[in-house]
Amino acid sequence: MFTNLQGVTQIISNFKAKKIYLIPGQGSDYRIFSKLSLPEKYDTVHVKHLIPLKNETLKSYAKRFSLQIDTTQKFSVIGVSLGGMVATELADILNPEQVIIVSSAKCNTELPRRYTFMKRLPIYQIIPPLIYKLGSYIAQPVVEPDRKKEKEVFVAMLHDKNPVFLKRATKMIVNWKKEHYSHKITHIHGTNDHTLPYRNIKADFTVKNGSHMMMLTKSNEINALIINILNSK
Repeated sequence: MFTNLQGVTQIISNFKAKKIYLIPGQGSDYRIFSKLSLPEKYDTVHVKHLIPLKNETLKSYAKRFSLQIDTTQKFSVIGVSLGGMVATELADILNPEQVIIVSSAKCNTELPRRYTFMKRLPIYQIIPPLIYKLGSYIAQPVVEPDRKKEKEVFVAMLHDKNPVFLKRATKMIVNWKKEHYSHKITHIHGTNDHTLPYRNIKADFTVKNGSHMMMLTKSNEINALIINILNSK
């Protein structure tokens, strides 16, 4: 029998599920994690993207984004694509136990050359947001044909995206200046990722033939990797 309230509180605290914050990508939302299945000791929290401010940097965006995370208890972060880049910045701003990024980039050198071209010649900025979103409908199946395995989900997620968010998020990525990243980050990447090519990535875990959409299209393999990484702490 416990003789003081502090002892009881400590025991209850030890049994609390660990918080895992889930951050989706630029063209996705909470549904990108629909096949993620973690043990009961983890409590997953879906975090929504904010609309980037005009000319906002990814670092500044992550600082605003961080206000959605409860730092009074231990937590970890899982981010996909743009969500992984935000998670990379959060690793420096907050103090997560672990940061897992999937189909993403840890720094600007892992971004493909087309972003350098877009930075030097930012033609995309003159495109109205609604037209920019329409272009995403066209580009997605061309760039990542693997998405046909979950076509309805990917179309639905893109349909629900704010066009201003899509355009301003692109600008944040194009102008990302991050050169160094936290040792807490664990990177999972697929060899068949056309959006963020594997050749540019220093991955901790490689998924053979995994595409940029593999959080859904190779969910069993991704699940197993994430659980092993979380359990390694």
